[in-house]
This record gives sequence, structure tokens and C-alpha cells, in this order.
Amino acid sequence: MNFQEIKVEIRESVGILTLNVPATLNALTPIMVNEINTAIDHIASNARALIISGAGRGFCSGASLDPSNPLAPMPEDRSERDIGLVLENHLNPIMLKLKNLPIPWITAVRGSAAGFGASLALAGDMVVASENATFIQIFSKIGLVPDGGATHLLSRTIGRVRTMELMLTGERLKAEKALEWGLINRVVADENLEQEAFNLALAFAKGPTIALSLIRKAVWTAVDADWETSLQCERELQKIAGQTTDFDEGVAAFVEKRAAKFEGK
Repeated sequence: MNFQEIKVEIRESVGILTLNVPATLNALTPIMVNEINTAIDHIASNARALIISGAGRGFCSGASLDPSNPLAPMPEDRSERDIGLVLENHLNPIMLKLKNLPIPWITAVRGSAAGFGASLALAGDMVVASENATFIQIFSKIGLVPDGGATHLLSRTIGRVRTMELMLTGERLKAEKALEWGLINRVVADENLEQEAFNLALAFAKGPTIALSLIRKAVWTAVDADWETSLQCERELQKIAGQTTDFDEGVAAFVEKRAAKFEGK
């Protein structure tokens, strides 16, 4: 597939989506957003795990504010502005698509992840960050509200007090502190970032794909559900998992004391 502002590669059943406008720290433009949306569908249909990363020295600086190519139209008459439409029509559908992916996905974060870029970076099933990564809820610095699900995700992960601090101050959160707070999974040397993320994604790609998809669904359900709903969700998903050939293979491998060879079926 040919793209202008992203790169897509499928390697050993791992789909790699790279935001690819390093001169702007991969700021989100209308073209990039549309390409991301298309690429996610392509990878979900042709791979068994996904990595999202950014080219150059930063992951993503958020929405483009370049007057010549903004993500959101900004008419001079403020009463005519509705930046929320960009969320409704473009960014929120991407985040919902990622939440409902049939495969696990990982973010590989180098340098700055700001604004929606931070929301995207922190929403991965697994977040691998280089030691120079920073996460910035930059919105208050430009008079906007956090988006991309950040208020939901951060509040439920690090609590109200820390979330308020990050969002009201707009201060940088360094990778080591994000790891300490439980916002990310791993911090690695900068030169090892891509390989570490790929190794992790490849392990997922060789796993029981349907079961991993169901695990993702169960965890997302549990984020918002009460105890009883989570129990019922687990019951329903377990039925589906138990009917897969990967389950049969997993049991056989356990009994035969060998490594399982999952096919994602």
C-alpha cells in the first residue's frame, strides 16, 4: 500500500505502522489521520500483532496546528469553530478501532509524545518506551481539553490526583516516572527500542490470536464494568476461546510437555 505520511510493513505476521513526518515530530494532519485509519484495517486483516511507532526523534507531537495544514479548521469567527468535530469524525473512531482490534498492539515510543500523540502512545496494550521518551498532556498550554480518551485512561490508571497534575500543569512526564506510576510497561535503551517492541509483538503474533483478542475485550470491559458484569463477560468469552483449535493445541502441548504451535484459529 502507498502512503504519504506513514509507513506500513508486515514482517513475520507483525504489522508495523510508523508515523513518518519527522520534520514535524509526526504531527497529525488530515492526510496522516486518514492513512492511519486505513492502515489499521489493513494490518488487522493481514497480521497477528501491531506496532505503532514514530519516525525520527519523536513519537507524535499531536494535532498539527500549522495554519497551512491544520488538523482542525480554525475559522476566525470563534462562534463557528467546533474542534470537537475532528474528534467525533476522525480521532475518536481511530481510538475505538484500536480498542476493538482483533489482535494485540504495542506502542514503541521515542522522544516526545504530546497531546493526542500521548493519548495514542499510552493506549497500547503494551507500551515500550526509550529512556528519552516523554509524555505531555500539552492541552492546557494551548487552551484545550485532553482528548483521545486521555481523561478516561489516565484517571483509571494513575488516579485522579496524578491525572489532574499532569493535565492542569501540562508538564512533561519522563519515561522512568511513567514506568514507576504504571502507565507504561518497559523502558529500554534508545537503540534497542524497535527490536524490543518487535520481539514482544512477534511473541504475541505466535500466540493464540483469538484468545488474546478475547483477553483484550475482557480487560477493556473490566475497566468500566462492575464485578458481576466482568464475571459474565469472562464466562461468555471463555466459551468462544474453548472452541478454538489453538485451545486444542495448547492442551496437547501441555500434556506432551512441548512448546505450543498456535495458528491463530
